[in-house]
Amino acid sequence: MGFVRLVRVLLSQVYTINGFGGCVLMSLFWIVIRQLAEIEAMIRKEDMNKLVMNFLVTEGYVDAAEKFRMESGTEHIDLATITDRMAVKKAVQCGNVEDAIEKVNDLNPEILDTNPQLFFHLQQQRLIELIRNGKVEEALEFAQEELAPRGEENQGFLDELERTVALLAFEDVSNCPVGELLDISQRLKTASEVNAAILTSQSHEKDPKLPSLLKMLIWAQNQLDEKAVYPRINDLSTAKLEDPASINI
Repeated sequence: MGFVRLVRVLLSQVYTINGFGGCVLMSLFWIVIRQLAEIEAMIRKEDMNKLVMNFLVTEGYVDAAEKFRMESGTEHIDLATITDRMAVKKAVQCGNVEDAIEKVNDLNPEILDTNPQLFFHLQQQRLIELIRNGKVEEALEFAQEELAPRGEENQGFLDELERTVALLAFEDVSNCPVGELLDISQRLKTASEVNAAILTSQSHEKDPKLPSLLKMLIWAQNQLDEKAVYPRINDLSTAKLEDPASINI
């Protein structure tokens, strides 16, 4: 549905309301139309390309980012930084935390030096991996030497350390109240935290814009569904505005 057709559909809805309410709604209508016209004029293909590239770079799709850059003509990006960042993320996801820490320090030593919480979480993940592999004595020694001193300085760190060490008290982790620490989701959580820290250090946004915009669109439509009939986007893959008159109720 084009902009002109969208105006016609909205007008048809406005004229169904009479009296004072209709006059107020008409005033609001023209305000909205002017804003829509401004938005349509402001949205350029270059901006859309940047939005897509932002998603590809942030999520680490190196090959797709390079191909899209060549096809769209967007500004040059340093693909090596994406590759290095993804190597760190993959190392954490695979449980190779020591390797991940080394790679982070190779990228920028200040990342861990200036982010004690991130460094603690990486060390905590190392402890979890030792417990996962049944290295009980090594795990206890590591916890005492590396994590306990940090727990003495930070109550939050101490609480997390106690939760992690509690894994050693259960032979069957399925009965452990903190067994989720051994789930792959815990690795993914730590990997995402590292990824965000590296992006921030490189002056990139830590979260892609596209998913946030889509969530905002879905929320806005859900709010409007309760109050009005309007041209709705039902298929996000095409972003086609559906004429409410063509929808069978």
